[in-house]
Parts: sequence; structure tokens; C-alpha cells
Amino acid sequence: MAEKEVVETSEAQIAVHWQEEEYIYPPAEFIAQANMTDKTIFDRFSLDNFPNCFKEYADLLTWYEYWHTTLDTSDAPCWKWFVGGKINASYNCVDRHLKEYKNKTAIHFVPEPEDEKVEHITYQELYVRVNEMAALLRDFAGLKRGDRVTLHLPMTAELPITMLACARLGVIHSQVFGGFSGKACADRIVDSGSNVLVTIDSYYRGGTLLDHKEKADEAVAAAAQDGQKVDKVLIWQRYPGKYSAKTPLVEGRDFIVNDLLKDYYGARVEPEKMDAAEPLFLMYTSGTTGKPKGCQHSTGGYLAYTAGTSKYVQDIHPTDVYWCMADIGWITGHSYIVYGPLAIAASSVVYEGIPNYPDPGRPWRIAQDLDVNIFHTAPTAIRALRKIGPDEPKKYNYQFKHMTTVGEPIEPEVWKWYYEVVGKGKAVIVDTWWQTETGGFLCSTLPAISPMKPGSAGPGMPGIHPIVYDDEGNVVEPGTGKAGNICIQNPWPGAFQTIWGDRDRYVRQYYERYCKNPDSKDWRDWPYLTGDAAVVAADGYVRILGRIDDVINVSGHRLGTKEIESAALLVEEVAEAAVVPVAHEIKGKEPDLYVSLKPGYEASEEIQKKVMDSIINEIGKIAKPRNVWIVADMPKTRSGKIMRRVLAALSNKQPEGDVTTLANPEIVEQIKQMMQG
Repeated sequence: MAEKEVVETSEAQIAVHWQEEEYIYPPAEFIAQANMTDKTIFDRFSLDNFPNCFKEYADLLTWYEYWHTTLDTSDAPCWKWFVGGKINASYNCVDRHLKEYKNKTAIHFVPEPEDEKVEHITYQELYVRVNEMAALLRDFAGLKRGDRVTLHLPMTAELPITMLACARLGVIHSQVFGGFSGKACADRIVDSGSNVLVTIDSYYRGGTLLDHKEKADEAVAAAAQDGQKVDKVLIWQRYPGKYSAKTPLVEGRDFIVNDLLKDYYGARVEPEKMDAAEPLFLMYTSGTTGKPKGCQHSTGGYLAYTAGTSKYVQDIHPTDVYWCMADIGWITGHSYIVYGPLAIAASSVVYEGIPNYPDPGRPWRIAQDLDVNIFHTAPTAIRALRKIGPDEPKKYNYQFKHMTTVGEPIEPEVWKWYYEVVGKGKAVIVDTWWQTETGGFLCSTLPAISPMKPGSAGPGMPGIHPIVYDDEGNVVEPGTGKAGNICIQNPWPGAFQTIWGDRDRYVRQYYERYCKNPDSKDWRDWPYLTGDAAVVAADGYVRILGRIDDVINVSGHRLGTKEIESAALLVEEVAEAAVVPVAHEIKGKEPDLYVSLKPGYEASEEIQKKVMDSIINEIGKIAKPRNVWIVADMPKTRSGKIMRRVLAALSNKQPEGDVTTLANPEIVEQIKQMMQG
């Protein structure tokens, strides 16, 4: 039996073989117009000035009453921000802009079919529609402050309208990603205790008008089995005046919103004066095990943080056209399509469909037609567009001043394509790192102040102070090339307040591990555990290596899966890469690598060898995969994320579980047959 190699890194550290990339500096034209060029912001937001520094963000909003306590730690670690302050999120995103911007577009709704007209909803029209919907929710559905309502809506303008109507009433909304099943929706209905569901009859996805109403029936039935009765299902029509689903309406339970709204024509609803610490919404994040966690986000702190980061990191001005190509069903869409941008009078694009419909040029046509100048998307989408349409951006006449990447680490090779091809070498990129739980960005460069570094998220945001610990709780110093568990030393206003109905799980999962004293009311004793592994360079730039759980321990070496995937993507034929751990009797685990190729390339042993060599050259023999499987496509969720869980099951010859919710379930069987030869 081969002896285990003796390794210097401790269990908690991760071997990091990544070379730091060179700085790329923002262009002078960008700096000249930027919202934040004052380098002293980092001094103003230092720990010495904490927590009062966040008044700067809160002052971007309109308050009915000012707060008396900036940060209340009496129920640590359930932090309360701007206590005593009274505010309404709907008022801040709509009403207060009317004086100056009522004729300006608030939402550009772009339908997926290209022959349908783009809908430009002005702030005045948004005001009218939000008020009428709020009146309907209050008077017809009987919803009041503190009630929960579940929304299961796709990317149509009706989603932000419904969210803002809820916020106007102080009703806590819980939006479920449109691509989720009826059962997933039911789990969230039950956990939040909703008895009203707002949905739509149908919507477009990949050129097909999908029957979405059938999911409502499944959700209501499954919730009832778990003891939660839904009294009313409110259904928007994708085409007003026409019911577009095959699934019939249920008498006495299902109601068409578009018909009911006629009774509320001209209604005006006074916004509820909410306490800053009252909840605005729940956003469920699926844990790897157990039931989904309802992250409870506050009204005042969350809105202040998303407004501040939208202004200073996204660099949104009221004159910009801003497109975040995420889904409002995720936190990115809540924070950076709806609440943050609308709070600062942005024009925000809402696109119904998938980025490659009817072809990979679609995003760049939308950008050209609307003259979008700020573009915000995820590495998943960037990799997909690079794979299927690497030269498409060159065909269109648009120019971004600013681009964001969000959601997972971006490999330097993909970053460079995004910068050079999508941004035409002229746009600033912010590579932001944050989570559902954090409400807004944790690490990013400030675009006019700090240079970009491909593959690196950048330093902590103003007022965010990251720290890396090993498993024993020792600090892993920046610049040592060692990685560990990244935590945030201090609270911040965007952070969630608790897990809905489960404070113990909140404390256990996010705070217990590095808590210095469980009885303490001092925030310094409660670092927030993000659950991500990271390495911090000598310049303070943070590179995220993936979830702590995604680290593969090979003969005592802890290897970040992202690093292996990055090395594979250096091979020019490779479009996507996914690494999963495979059990090995001697090494403990070893990596198994799946790659898909760019169009025009065929699988070959030569490409397999190039990939293998790239990993050995970039990282070392320790990271050599057991196999390089070249697949036609990766199993993916409806939102485009690679389902590594399914690949890991295939590699370990275990049952792959339910794959019916995948966008391409048939690929699983194909991969299985290929592996069996």
C-alpha cells in the first residue's frame, strides 16, 4: 500500500497554487463620472467608526422618523439596525422619485419572444400599478402588516409590482424561483405560514409558453398535506384579458388578478410606516440537507445596504440603463434588480427568457436596443455565452461602462473573455462576492478606486471586515498563500436577521463555530461564518475557493475544486468544467473531472491529455484527476447551474436521485452510458 504523503498544510487550510493575476486599472472616462471616487471612504468605514459609518448608506433613503440606535446588539447575534427608525421600502423605491422622475422608465420589461414589444414602465405607471395591487392584496386577499404571502412568479414586470405592493402594506413576501416545482413552492408556503399564493398562468422559457398554473395546484395540494391551507390563489395573466394555461381554475379559490384590478382602479394606499427592524421579505436558500432555510431580511438595514452598494459598486446613476441578468427569484434579483436600483431611481431591465434564445446574440441585441450601459450577470451565464457564442458581442453596437459578475468565483480565463470581448476592453468589472444571507456585496473592488484583478473578488467592501480562520480558530494571515474559512468580523445592515422560525439553526450554522463567548452582547465576539473557503493576498484582495464543503481532501492536501476547474478552462477547446470528489481507499478522495467543449470540437484522447497536463502544470500531480470525462453537456438546473451533486453520484456509482427538475434530465443517462463504455 502506498504511503500517505506528509503534508505541511493543516486540515483547515487549503493548498493554494494559484498565481495572482496582474492589476487592470479603470479607464479615466469611468472615473470621471463615477459615484464614488473618494478613497477616504475606507477610513470612514473603518472598525473605529463602526457602526455609525453606515449612516452614510441610510441617509440615501427617505425616513418618516430617524432612528435612535444605529446597531442594537441586545439579542446577539440577531442584530437590529437603525432601531426606532420608521421607513417604507415601496415609498423609497417609487413615490419619492415622482417629483423628479415620474416620466422616466423604472422597469424595461423585455419579453422572450422577439416580436413582442418591450414594455417601458415609468415611475408614474409603477406608482399606479403598485397602489392598485396593494389595494387588491389588502381588501380582497385580506393581507395586513406582518402576514406572509408566497409569490411563485417568473421574470415578468408583475413580480416587482407585486413585491412593492406587499412592501407598501408591510406584508412579508416570499418569492419562489419560477423554475422551482410545485413541491418546492409548497415547502416554502408551509414554512412561512402563507395562506395566499400569487402566481401567473404562463410564461416563456426557451421559446415555449409554459403552463405555470399547474404548479400552483401542486403547491396548494402538497401544502395542505402538510397542514397549511392556501385560501386564495391570485393569478396574473401573461396576456392581460386572456387565460393562457391549460390547467383550469378552481372555483372559489383561484382568481384572475387582471380582472380583480378593475375594481381597484385609481386606488391609492398610504404606505405603512414600518419599524426599520421589521421584516421586508423571506428568501429561502436550499441547505444541502434538511428543509430550506428562510432568511429573514429587515426593511431599513437591508434597503440602506442595497441602495448604498447599488450606487457605489454598481455605479448606477438615474441616467443609466442597468441590466442585471439574474432572476428575481434569487437574492441577486431582489437586491440588484428591484430594491437597490429602484431605491436610487434607476432604469432596471427585467428580461423574461433565457440568454441564448433564440440564439446567443440575444443579450447583445437587448443591450444595443435599450442602450444598456451597466451589465450584471453570473459566471454561469458568462461561461455559457463564451461556449456557444464566443464572437457574438463583436457583432453588436453597444458599449458597457461597467460589468458585474456575481454568484460564484469566476475563473481568470473566463474573466478575460468577459473583459475583452463582452466589455470590449473598455468596461470596469466588479467581481462581487456575497450570499443570500448577506443581503448585499461583501467583497468587491470599488470600481473607480481599486484596480481589477481577474479571478479575485477584491477587498472587503467599505464597512465589511473579512478575517480568515483555520479550523482551530487561528487567524490565517493575508499574503501567506494559505487558505481557510472566511468570516466577517462585524455585523452590517444588509445581513439577514435570523432563519424564519429557527433561531437556534441560525446561531448554530452561522455564528457558533468561532463565537468567543456565547453569553456576550458584544458584536466583536460573534464573527459571521460564511461557509466559504478563501485565500487573501498580501494586498487584501480575497479569492473565493468555493464552499468549505467543496474542498477535496487528497492525501491530506485540501484542494479547492474551483482551482482545478480553472486549470481545465485554460485549455482552449474547453467550455465548461466541473470537479467532483470520488472516494479512494488510499488517498481518501480524488478528483473526477467533467468537461464540455466549445462548438466545433470533438472529444478526443488528445484533448483529455491537454486537460490533464494543464492541471498538473498549474497545480501539481497531487491534483491530477482520476478521469477526464468529455461530455456533450453538463446536467444543469433551470437557472443554468451545473448540478455537481448528480455528477458526484455518477462518479461514485451511487443513485443520482431526482433529476426531473433539471433543464436537461436526458443528459444524465447519456453520461452514465458513456461511463459504462
